[in-house]
Amino acid sequence: MPNKFALIVAGGSGSRMNNEVPKQFLELAGKPVLMHTFEAFYSFDTAIRFVLVLPESEFQRWKELCEKHHFNINHHLAAGGSSRFESVKNGLDCIPEDGIVFIHDGVRPLVSKQTLQNCLDTARVKGNALPVVPVSESVRYIDGSKNTSLDRSKYFLVQTPQTFTLSLIKKAYQQPYSELFTDDASVLENMGTNIVTVEGNRENIKITFPEDLRIATLLLQSTR
Repeated sequence: MPNKFALIVAGGSGSRMNNEVPKQFLELAGKPVLMHTFEAFYSFDTAIRFVLVLPESEFQRWKELCEKHHFNINHHLAAGGSSRFESVKNGLDCIPEDGIVFIHDGVRPLVSKQTLQNCLDTARVKGNALPVVPVSESVRYIDGSKNTSLDRSKYFLVQTPQTFTLSLIKKAYQQPYSELFTDDASVLENMGTNIVTVEGNRENIKITFPEDLRIATLLLQSTR
């Protein structure tokens, strides 16, 4: 059984939430969003080892929140960088062993056990796994004054955890940064590696706007 790591990236701010508190620290069902994210992985497998990437300026706030909420899931703190690429690279540098790493947005607290299992099983065999869900609404491509309908059956929404063998993703992150790197899968894809998609779960929303927090509250009540 390979070593398993969860690299949780939580470098966001509260700007789009209209809140001075970074969104990963906003309260969801009585505790910070980020703690729910940890618990989703821990309930899946207590052997997972955690690396949390935060802006260094937020280390003290996080430590105080952990004390306040008696949060005791063991984890290593890594300092975030000026971009998500740099933040993930810093987190990967904190994992000396080989194994499987789940790279996950700290503000996706509703990832399901089935999604985690799908990612783990596929990454073990294929080297990577990208959770996606089908687009359920009509899609149009807009270019200036022109727009056209697209075949939505060919489009999927990408989620996290994007999951990899550590040796593969560490090698990918040795590349120089490019603006084409929109997520971890695109970093690996730039090396010529084929990305393997797996089924995600629709509840696995990314909390970005105030309404997302309200939706997450309802979903959390129905799933746990």
